[in-house]
Amino acid sequence: MTGLRFGAFLPPIHPLGESPTWWLRHDLDLMAHLDRLGFDEAWIGEHHSTGRDIIASPEIFIAAAAERTSRIRLGTGMTSITYHHPLWVADRMVMLDHLTRGRVMFGVGPGSLPADVAMIGMTPTQSRELLETHLDVIQRLLAGESVTATVGSHTLVDATLQLRPFTEPCFEIAVAATSSPTGARLAGSRGVSLISLGATMTKGGFDALAYHWGIATERAAHAGRPAPDRSTWRLVTEVHVAETREQAYRDVEFGLRDWLEHLQENAAVPGLTLPSGSTRELIDFVNESGMGAIGTADDVRRQIQRMVDQSGGFGTVLLLAHDWADPTAAWRSWELIARQVAPHFQGPGKTHAQSSRDARARILARREEASVAASAAVEHMTRKYADEVAGRA
Repeated sequence: MTGLRFGAFLPPIHPLGESPTWWLRHDLDLMAHLDRLGFDEAWIGEHHSTGRDIIASPEIFIAAAAERTSRIRLGTGMTSITYHHPLWVADRMVMLDHLTRGRVMFGVGPGSLPADVAMIGMTPTQSRELLETHLDVIQRLLAGESVTATVGSHTLVDATLQLRPFTEPCFEIAVAATSSPTGARLAGSRGVSLISLGATMTKGGFDALAYHWGIATERAAHAGRPAPDRSTWRLVTEVHVAETREQAYRDVEFGLRDWLEHLQENAAVPGLTLPSGSTRELIDFVNESGMGAIGTADDVRRQIQRMVDQSGGFGTVLLLAHDWADPTAAWRSWELIARQVAPHFQGPGKTHAQSSRDARARILARREEASVAASAAVEHMTRKYADEVAGRA
């Protein structure tokens, strides 16, 4: 594989009691900021119940973000496809593919918030059981088939899409994996990409990385499909960067505890048990457990390298867009990641960062030789000018 791609994963989870209108505009501005910084992609979540995960339709958000950006790819992360009629899901994604001129990606999952599922009379188990059925119908529609089927409470009768995707043969489809094997199974059996959302959320999730890829590989073989390509695998982690560790620690006093407690209370992440002490104890927990990295660019580089080593290799690192720090400090963190972290993992063969170091090393190694050559050139031109003057005289 060539170097890692870098992207963002935006749930989002914003503070209670503040203007959702302001935060939605902030999130759109963030997409434009990431586009300018050179990030490769961003994924936007779908949630409905907590009052803090305030994007209910990633498709609508992507349509607005696409008009503010020019190159970054934008994905639904994830569309909870078991909540929706599969025909309309496919139809909306094809429309987005045209609106973005091929920059859209389609992430699918069963929904991460138990409260969302409960409001439509389902259980998390039912939602996971229906996921493959819904995905099968959507893939058939995107392939141009006419579908007659009943999936959950939804019926399709000779259903077809009125438009073909802008991207040929179709935009990328990715499935979410957390602590269960559901996503990895589907990635292998359905021939789609894999996003490991809980890759570093808990020690169990981190340790399961190789296990999940093994499931995807085994299911692909069982279905008679080619082995999955690691370059299509995305891993999510959480980081915050500042110029010094002390500054990074001060930054996350803003919202680290509140954010982590929300995650523990609402997302039902198995195995996530937070310490009850100070913010500094939470920082140590994040750093020492492998959940993420709060500190300098060096600390974040070590976290990403650890993910590469543990997984055996993957294609894209997705950094969770969170409110651990206030928006100004968070903005600065993204800039430092683009400048000081990403170059160490990008570029074929040698990283971009190493290539620049190698260029400097070559110059230093030839410094004396170059100095002598430059002096000789000056002396040569001086003599030549003197000869020209003497000739005219």
